[in-house]
Amino acid sequence: MEDKLGGSRKLAIGLCALGALAVAALFLLFKPHDAQAVQSGVSVAPGNFVGVATCGGTTCHGRSQGDGPRVRQDEIMLWQDPATAAGAHSRAYAVLREPRSRAIAERLGIGEATGAPMCLGCHATPAGPRGVRFQTTDGVGCESCHGAASGWLTSHYAVGGTHAANVRNGLVPLDDARARAERCLNCHFGSDEAPNQFVTHRIMAAGHPRISFELDLFTTLQQHYNIDDDYRERGKNLATGTQVWATGQAMALERSLRLFVSQRGTEGIFPEFYFFDCHSCHRQISDDPRFRPGSVPNPGRPIPSGMPPYNDENMIMLDAAARVVAPGLARQFERDSRAFHQAMGEGRQAAIAAANRLRATLRQLANAFAGADMGRNATFAIIDTITSQAISPRFTDYAGSVQAVMATDTLLSALVSGGHVPVATANAIRRDINGAYRAVHDPNAYDPGGFRASLGRAAAAIRRLR
Repeated sequence: MEDKLGGSRKLAIGLCALGALAVAALFLLFKPHDAQAVQSGVSVAPGNFVGVATCGGTTCHGRSQGDGPRVRQDEIMLWQDPATAAGAHSRAYAVLREPRSRAIAERLGIGEATGAPMCLGCHATPAGPRGVRFQTTDGVGCESCHGAASGWLTSHYAVGGTHAANVRNGLVPLDDARARAERCLNCHFGSDEAPNQFVTHRIMAAGHPRISFELDLFTTLQQHYNIDDDYRERGKNLATGTQVWATGQAMALERSLRLFVSQRGTEGIFPEFYFFDCHSCHRQISDDPRFRPGSVPNPGRPIPSGMPPYNDENMIMLDAAARVVAPGLARQFERDSRAFHQAMGEGRQAAIAAANRLRATLRQLANAFAGADMGRNATFAIIDTITSQAISPRFTDYAGSVQAVMATDTLLSALVSGGHVPVATANAIRRDINGAYRAVHDPNAYDPGGFRASLGRAAAAIRRLR
C-alpha cells in the first residue's frame, strides 16, 4: 500500500483521525485456537457475537503470514497492528482508558468511559447476544463490520460454501460499497437505530474529536484482503476506487439527512448543531469596528446572513461527480440541494420536506454510480470538475475543503491502481497534493483562497496526464 499510495495518504490519516480510534496504540494478544476448538466453543444461536478469539485460530485468520490458499489468514495481525491506521479498530477500547477519554466522560457525567454505553456503542462491538469468547475489551472487532457471526461462522469456511449463502446467513456484504458505507457510517457519522452510535454536539463540546468520513480512503486504510482470482471466484463485487468514493459520498449525505429528519435533528429547544458547519459559529468575534467576520459568501447556499449552514461537504463532492456521471440527475441534485439550504431558513418542517426530496434524488444518484463506468476518463473528469470554477468557489469552509483534498488524493490513487498513471508520476504530483493537505491541516488557520490555490496546482498537474 505504501508504494501505491505515497505520502499524502499518510497525511490523510491524521486528518481523518478515524474518530477517537487512532489516539492510542495497544497490541492485543490472543491465544491461538485450532479449528475444532473454535467450533466447539461457539454459541449457535443466530445473531450471536462470538468474539475475535473465535476467528483467531492459526488455521483461520490468526496466522502471522498472509499467504493462505483462499484468504490472507493474517487478518487478526493486521487488525492488531499497533502502529498504523489498520489497527485503529483494535485500539478503540484502549482509547477509553486515556486521560482525554476520562475527562470527556467526567464532563458528560457518564461515569467511567470504559463502561459507558455512550462510548461503547462505537468503541466496542455493539451490544447484543454474546458467546463465551466475546470480550468487550477487544474493541471494534471483526463482527462490528462483518455482522454477528454465529449464523454464518460455519458456512463461511465450509467446502463448497458461497459468499451468497453466507450473506443469507447474516454476513454483511461488505464487498457492496453501499452496504459497506451503511456499516461504517453507524460510527463514522451516526446510527438512526442504535441509541449510542452518534457523536452529538454535546459530546464534541466535552472534547470528542470531529468526525470525518471518506469511504474509499477508510477502505484503503483498513484493507485486510487481496482482490485476486479467488476473490472473484467467490462471487464478490469489484467496485472501482472511484465508484467506492462516489457511492460513499452519496451514502454519507443520505445518512446525514436521514438523521436530520429524525428525532436526532433536535436537542432540546435547539437544533442538533452536529449537522451544521462547525466554523460557521466557531469563528473569532470582536466589537472592534475594523474587524471583519471570517465567513465567505458561498454560491451554493442561499441562506440568510447569520444562519449557520448545514455541513455541505458531501453535497459539493456529489455535485462534481454527478456532473460527470449523470448530468441529468446533476441538475436535479443541484436544485434540490439549494432548495434544502433555502428551506433551512423557513423552519424545521420546510427543511424536513426539502431534505426528503433531496434524499430521493440521492438514492437515484447512488444507483447511477453503482451502474456507471467510472474508469480512467470519468476519474480524470471528476478531478477536473472538483477544481473547476463551477465547484471551487464553494470551498469556503474547512470540512468541504478536507473532502476535496481527500477526493483528489483518492481519485489519483484510483488512476494508479487502474494502471493509468505510473506510481513514480503520482508520487511527484503528490507534492502538490501535500500542499493542499497542509492548507487544511489546522482548522483554525484555514485560508479558503490559499487552499484553492494549492488544490488547483495539484489538479493542474493531474490534468497534464490525460
